[in-house]
Amino acid sequence: MKTVIFAALAAAAISAPAFAQDAAPFTGPRAGVIGGYDKLGGNDGFAYGVSTGYDLAVTPNITFGPEVSFSDTTVGGNGTEVSRDLAASVRLGYILTPRVLAFGKVGYANTRLEASNSNFGGSIEGVRYGGGIEFAVTGNTYISAEYQRSEYEDNVSRDAGIVGVGFRF
Repeated sequence: MKTVIFAALAAAAISAPAFAQDAAPFTGPRAGVIGGYDKLGGNDGFAYGVSTGYDLAVTPNITFGPEVSFSDTTVGGNGTEVSRDLAASVRLGYILTPRVLAFGKVGYANTRLEASNSNFGGSIEGVRYGGGIEFAVTGNTYISAEYQRSEYEDNVSRDAGIVGVGFRF
């Protein structure tokens, strides 16, 4: 039994660097800027902000890790001012080619709303989910495109088409 356990540990120790090497362009800490189309309720605008995350190689083709983002938007109108958006998600990726990662994500979203035609001024919370593609331009630089859907309390929803550019460290 000790031999089997030792063999399993040795195999894991040898294969872990191989996993990291296969998934290398898509693992480790990352940070970038994001921007794109944003629609909240019936109002359209432009969202812009920053995101950061950390991806781990689970297998040679699968990555997993946390992601946080902070953004703002030009969406507003009808007496409503939409401002800062905070999100914390987990991201699961699949490496399609050595330079292309497809991913899905799900997490928490919090957006600040201020309505001048009522006494409402505060945050709404909900679930954010989506997916996209990340392309490794170099070993440290990437570009991405994704769709995000946020379902907030009080039947408020948000759709966004986001592009980004970032760096891995």
